[in-house]
Amino acid sequence: MPELPEVETVKRGLAPTFEGALIENLDQNRADLRFPFPENFRARLTGRRVTALSRRSKYLLADLDSGDVLVMHLGMSGSFRIEVDEEVSTPGDFAHAKSKNEKHDHVVFHLATSAGEAARIHYNDPRRFGFMTLVPRPDLREHALFRNIGIEPLGNELDGARISALFAGKKAPLKSALLDQKLIAGLGNIYVCEALWRTGLDPRRAAGTIAGKNGRGTKRTSALAAHIRDTLTEAIEAGGSSLRDHTQADGTLGYFQHRFAVYDREGEPCRTPGCTSSIERIVQSNRSTFYCPTCQR
Repeated sequence: MPELPEVETVKRGLAPTFEGALIENLDQNRADLRFPFPENFRARLTGRRVTALSRRSKYLLADLDSGDVLVMHLGMSGSFRIEVDEEVSTPGDFAHAKSKNEKHDHVVFHLATSAGEAARIHYNDPRRFGFMTLVPRPDLREHALFRNIGIEPLGNELDGARISALFAGKKAPLKSALLDQKLIAGLGNIYVCEALWRTGLDPRRAAGTIAGKNGRGTKRTSALAAHIRDTLTEAIEAGGSSLRDHTQADGTLGYFQHRFAVYDREGEPCRTPGCTSSIERIVQSNRSTFYCPTCQR
């Protein structure tokens, strides 16, 4: 599945074309993706203007002038391809080939952009694990997809005190607590491994052991909050981790994976200066965890 930096990168790639655009027509080439499309999906989008494009957790949200929000999830292999005035926007070098097979173009938005250009945005999804739905904006917060989602990890909402409050008394392993979407939204396996290494925290320790009393922040929780934000921000600036099935909205791939300190580096030397240990891999909740057994305590 894509992680938060990949989704944020896709949002930023789509925004110049999608925000402010009029959806003049829509090709809906099948009845469902992971879930069926909502009733009258094409009719409810045709003739509507996209007033804003945002992200919540790993969901893309396109606000429409009708008051509905188009909710989009990329699943495992979903991507967007942008065409403006018949030119396909795919600059950059590719680390992995990306599907451009038009038989997987399940939704095509025909747009008049805010700049008056004719554009098309193709949603391509070979595995069809992504989905799209429409939710009235007033109902979004309490919708089943969003009502149990935790705080966003970017910005000032996440700090040492907030992590202490969220983790107080929790016996679950620290990594599992960080992946709990009901606590913090959008964190995934890759960037949790990276943030824990940067903070020097063992992913196996009980989450509650880093929390301060009465919800007060500690040096550990404050450092963890900062490293989470830094890791995500650096990945977004680089274009995401660019795993095999994900690409930026303009077709380019970022190269944050070349800077991974621990993820997928089992047996390689730890990059902490002076450390002589090697990165180890364990399995937690059926997910691979990479960490340094010396530096992370």
